[in-house]
Amino acid sequence: MNIEKNVNLAIFASGSGTNAENIIKYFKDHGYIRVIRVYCNNPQAYVINRVKPYEIPVTLFGKEDFVENGLVHQKLKEELIDYIILAGFLWKIPDFLIQQFSGRILNIHPALLPKYGGKGMYGERVHQAVLAAGEMESGISIHRVDEAYDHGEIVFQFKCPVLLEDTPETLANRIHKLEYEYYPKIIEEVIVSDGKRQTTL
Repeated sequence: MNIEKNVNLAIFASGSGTNAENIIKYFKDHGYIRVIRVYCNNPQAYVINRVKPYEIPVTLFGKEDFVENGLVHQKLKEELIDYIILAGFLWKIPDFLIQQFSGRILNIHPALLPKYGGKGMYGERVHQAVLAAGEMESGISIHRVDEAYDHGEIVFQFKCPVLLEDTPETLANRIHKLEYEYYPKIIEEVIVSDGKRQTTL
């Protein structure tokens, strides 16, 4: 990918959308990285309202829309999407999309992978497991998505302490702050790095 051209992002979200909003704000006035659309599989998700002030279109979709040649695939092709960014998206990405966007789907996980990852490990469940295990530290992991849950190449991790008085809620709050601080920056760094690598091939 030539970093001199526009790089188009699609954000996939299922819930509140705080990370989605943070990413949209970060790239709002960027020179060439643009958020084109938000995809959401939950019609009740607050992300739909959260992104309205930024005039980013939202596409709601169901399971059938997500399979090969469905609505999602068609729109990704039409809008020349370069990277898919997962921001609290709870469905597994179909294998055909992982292959089509090989190395270009990024996800953030609220723990230090490979610990506390895998199917069903998201949100408060992760923090409960970290506390139950008596871990001294937790953090965030940003990784490229492959065919297995929370398994792809880790491109960035940042650690934070787990305090004796922590609850899942207080630990989650600390993790969320790390997500907001680092996720957009690392997305940008990955895109720039990938672009430079391709220009040297």
